[in-house]
Amino acid sequence: MPRKIGFLGLGIMGLSMAKRLIGAGHPLTVYNRTASKAAPLVALGATQAATPREAARGSEIVISIVTDSPDVEEVLIGKDGAIHAAEKNALFIDMSTIAPETARRVGRALQAKGIAFLDAPVTGGDVGAREGTLSILVGGEAADLERAREVLGVMGKRITHFGPLGAGQTAKACNQILCAMNMTGIVEALHLARLSGIDPSLVVEALSAGAGGSWALEKLGSRIAKGDFNPGFYVDLIQKDLRIVQDAARPLGLPLEGTALAQRLFADNQKAGEGKLGTQAMYKAVERRIRK
Repeated sequence: MPRKIGFLGLGIMGLSMAKRLIGAGHPLTVYNRTASKAAPLVALGATQAATPREAARGSEIVISIVTDSPDVEEVLIGKDGAIHAAEKNALFIDMSTIAPETARRVGRALQAKGIAFLDAPVTGGDVGAREGTLSILVGGEAADLERAREVLGVMGKRITHFGPLGAGQTAKACNQILCAMNMTGIVEALHLARLSGIDPSLVVEALSAGAGGSWALEKLGSRIAKGDFNPGFYVDLIQKDLRIVQDAARPLGLPLEGTALAQRLFADNQKAGEGKLGTQAMYKAVERRIRK
């Protein structure tokens, strides 16, 4: 059944996710801080809003996927936030990657106004967003997830409920540790292959199906082998996410030494002006460390 949806945030992930919702027959009102990014969706029949408040007006469901914790607070509960025009019994779903405590704080503010809320970050990259195969990591009330399941199923293949508000973001923090560590292993392995005279593309092809295989090796290792560092997910964004990871681990007394190594390598990318490249650009950071 078509659901009227307000959609906030049209970056690499959000644009593809919104296109899928339109394709599934859901009427969308879209908002993005850079208004021109809404043009492809307007061409497909979406209505463009000037503010998050306007996007929420008349919407049964409001979905946000923006950059960081302050951005989520701004578009949902800020001065022109969606909270101020929310329909009775509306459901808000934040699919950004933010701090678990921010998700809980935003949820409390929304619930005080009678608005249901799920934190539902995603993993699967730009490919998953385009193909509707994302994994969606959900925190919040189980009944609210059931209300959202049909809509979420347009964007994701696997939907997992982890517990109360903030639990989805904690699961996403776990995912980002794995992403960072996978990338570290991939770039070191491909440099070893290259320096030893082995074609890195053959290594990716041969090892992707083995015990060392991963989504990242198959998708991003192949891009590295082709010299393709265009972003599916920016270096700048993984660095933001890894700061969230460290903030979550610190009060638990958990040292994340592997994560810290990845942060140092990504910091090298940023120092070299590569923050807007894809995370596979860590390959470049390791290359600069090779002793000639």
